[in-house]
Amino acid sequence: METLVTPDETLTRSAFLLAFDLRKEKLTGRGELGYLLRATALAELLLAGHLADESGKVRALTAPPGAGSGTLPAIVWEQISASPRARSWQRWVQKHNGKAVGVVRDELAAAGLIRVERRRILLFPVERITPRKAYLSRRLAERVGRAIRGGQPVARLDQDVRVLAALAATARLNTVVQSRRELRTDRIQQLSGPVEPITVALRKSLQAAKAAAEAG
Repeated sequence: METLVTPDETLTRSAFLLAFDLRKEKLTGRGELGYLLRATALAELLLAGHLADESGKVRALTAPPGAGSGTLPAIVWEQISASPRARSWQRWVQKHNGKAVGVVRDELAAAGLIRVERRRILLFPVERITPRKAYLSRRLAERVGRAIRGGQPVARLDQDVRVLAALAATARLNTVVQSRRELRTDRIQQLSGPVEPITVALRKSLQAAKAAAEAG
């Protein structure tokens, strides 16, 4: 069976590539993307056995192979392992979420998967990010979108597809979620199984961010 994630496309990098709207030639959901990337990094670490859930709190176990590399999963693991006490998944989804986009952007640029162009317009810095391999984003969107809409039983999905679908649906990433009618609660719950504490934390984090923005 074809896998979704290659050595150059970790689960976290795949989430970034999934956020490209190829028709508009830009990243979508910039307000939610940092939260989604943090959640995906946590999922990557949890699935690989580097983190554990203890009654809703996160515990660091063994260090991932890339510890100290500066990748987002490595950064997240180091933050958790250095914490003096166990904290909630929501805390780690929210922490420094604004920096997560830049970290993964730089990873992808270094891997030659995206092009980053910077210039100024009326003294304001402008950044344009484009995928070097647009077919990767297209393939991701097709497979993850089918998983969300229920193309086949959850048990038959590759784990990486299942997890990306759960997190992307929770973030309502519009490259794969065209309408709210596609977001069947039972389907999302089934997809979320392996990383349920993280999808719950992501949903609550986005709700809190939206409430804060409306209040402000």
